[in-house]
Amino acid sequence: MPDEQLPPARLGPGRGGGTTGGAAGNGGAADGASGPELARAVLDAAKARREAARTRRRTSGGGGGDGGQERRLRGYSGPGPDPRDPQPLGAVLNRLVKARGWQQPAAEATVFGAWERVVGPEVAQHSRPVKLEDGELTVEARSTAWATQLRLLAGSLLKQIASEVGHNVVRKLHIHGPAAPSWSKGPRRVRGRGPRDTYG
Repeated sequence: MPDEQLPPARLGPGRGGGTTGGAAGNGGAADGASGPELARAVLDAAKARREAARTRRRTSGGGGGDGGQERRLRGYSGPGPDPRDPQPLGAVLNRLVKARGWQQPAAEATVFGAWERVVGPEVAQHSRPVKLEDGELTVEARSTAWATQLRLLAGSLLKQIASEVGHNVVRKLHIHGPAAPSWSKGPRRVRGRGPRDTYG
């Protein structure tokens, strides 16, 4: 029996995109690539596109300057100094004091909180600050002898205080010796005999 010639087969729309000509245009299907080989080819092409895009971004942003810093601030911080890096607590507090205008209260608090550093350990051992009001610092000495000595050193003490806490924080010193126990409390006084024998 003579051989019958079969008509040419056509690829469906799911295999080659419609016709055999379309399948040959894809290259991969015409060469017989299918299954794992086709998936590997697709992954390689995606990696190549990603590397090309990364190279273009690096080339366009390699000029440095302010534009590069602004671009870096939008993403992760780099190896150099960055405003978003952890900051020392002292630097943060200094910025807060300046922003709120607390320089004067902070300087006045330093006089009481760091008295030994402000006037030196020897003077601090024999005296203590009592009150700071309107630039006048009241200092109580341990003895009358030390009160006399501190009055003689008032000028140098004012310079030393100014160098530590700033100028115009303490403008005048009022130094007295150890005070006896007193019933008076507060800045105001009422005339009279005061407390008498109330314990009998």
